[in-house]
Amino acid sequence: MADGDGGGAVSKPAHFTRSFVAEPQHIDELGHVNNTVWVQWIQDLATAHWEAAARPEHKAAFFWVVVRHEIDYRGNVSEGEAVTATTWIEGPAQGAKSLRRVEFTDASGKQLVSAATSWAMIDRASGRLARVRPEVLAPFQAD
Repeated sequence: MADGDGGGAVSKPAHFTRSFVAEPQHIDELGHVNNTVWVQWIQDLATAHWEAAARPEHKAAFFWVVVRHEIDYRGNVSEGEAVTATTWIEGPAQGAKSLRRVEFTDASGKQLVSAATSWAMIDRASGRLARVRPEVLAPFQAD
């Protein structure tokens, strides 16, 4: 996909979506989903995205660990309610790190939670940080 100036190609992130339902064990004393559950859902979503999109040779060679979560809570849901979670990789990798965005919306489309999470790629064989090459992120970017 070319940019509007006729210059080089611009990669748009490929979005990955999954639904989550608030179950009784997710609810805190305030009657809504506990913040720790949102963090777990972020990790579950990121892992599912990696499993669905990564090439087999990359899944065999690497795994990811969280370096940082930055989360904004704007709303919540109660038991039995569903949210739609959408994630994508934003921009190119920075060394061994990659930035992932996550948004959770309710049934009406209202954004409830948004996050910017940094992940570091680890080489399975050595257990050490691995520089993220463009071909590793390529399946996460739309054409």
